Amino acid sequence: MGSVNMDLVVEAERPARPGETLLGGRFSMAGGGKGANQAVAAARLGASVAMVGAVGGDRFGEIMLSALEEEGVDCRHVATRNGEATGVAMITVFPGGENSIIVAPGANATVTGGDLLEGGSLFEGADALLVQLELPPETAVEALKLGKTSRALTVFDPAPYTALPDEAWGFVDIAVPNRLELAGFTGTGDLEEGAGRLLEKGAGAVVVTLGPEGAMIRRGREVKRVGAFAVEAVDATGAGDAFSAALAVSLAEGKPLYEAALFASAAGALACTVVGAQPGLPVREQVEGLLRGPSGGPPGKFQGEV
Repeated sequence: MGSVNMDLVVEAERPARPGETLLGGRFSMAGGGKGANQAVAAARLGASVAMVGAVGGDRFGEIMLSALEEEGVDCRHVATRNGEATGVAMITVFPGGENSIIVAPGANATVTGGDLLEGGSLFEGADALLVQLELPPETAVEALKLGKTSRALTVFDPAPYTALPDEAWGFVDIAVPNRLELAGFTGTGDLEEGAGRLLEKGAGAVVVTLGPEGAMIRRGREVKRVGAFAVEAVDATGAGDAFSAALAVSLAEGKPLYEAALFASAAGALACTVVGAQPGLPVREQVEGLLRGPSGGPPGKFQGEV
C-alpha cells in the first residue's frame, strides 16, 4: 500500500543555493515512489506482490503501471485518477551517493479508505503488508489497521516524517524508521531510547536504518546491531525501500528478525550501487551472493558494528 512516482534524477557536485542556477551532470528518469519501489523490490526478491495506490491520468501514469506489471506486480487496485498528475520526485544526487529529494504527491494524495475497501480482498491471506507515508496519513493508519485485522505481518516504513496518532503504532508489527524519523516521532536523538518509546506506543519491534552504519534492532529490552555491507555507493535513492521490502520478504518466509535484517542490509547496500531507485533494486541472487561473500563462505565484508 503506497505511492507511485516518476523520479527525475540529476547528478550535481553540491546543492544549489537559494537563487542560484547550478550546472548539473547526467539526467535520468526512473520509476519511483516508496510504495512502488518496495513492491518492485519484493517482487525481485521472489515474493508474490499486489499493490493498492493511484497514478494520474497522464503519460507518467501509463509508464509506471506498465513498468510495475512487467515486474510482476498485480496492479488491479492501482487506480488511475483522470485530472490528477502522477506523483513526481525531483532528486539531486551528489558525489558519494547522498541525495536530496522533493516530492509532488499528485494522485498519491487522493488514495483513501475507499481504495482500501476496494482492495480489501488482497489483505486476506497476505503474509505481509508494507505501508509508507507518501500517502495521506489517515489512509496509511487505516491500511495498517486492516492489515492487522487480516493477520498479515504489518511492516511500516514511516517516511517521510508525518505526525501520527499514538494509536497507530499499535497496528505496527515492525517499524522501520531512519534516525531522523525516529527522532521526529519520539523527540529524542538517542536510538535505543527512541526505539523504546515506539515500543511503548505499541510497535512490536523497531529496526532503525542507519545508512553506512547498518541498522539497530530493538525488541523488548533486547538491542542488536546489524552491520552494513561495504559497497561502492553511487546513489542511495531507493536503498531504504530495498531494506524495508527485503525485511518484509524475509520475515514472511519465517526468518528470525536479526537474520531478516541482515538480508535487508545486503539488499539496501546493493541498491546504492546503481543510479535511480528502481533500476538499483537487486534480485535475490545478488543479495544471497553478497551475503555469502566472495569466497562463498561467511557473510561479505561489513562496515560498522555487528
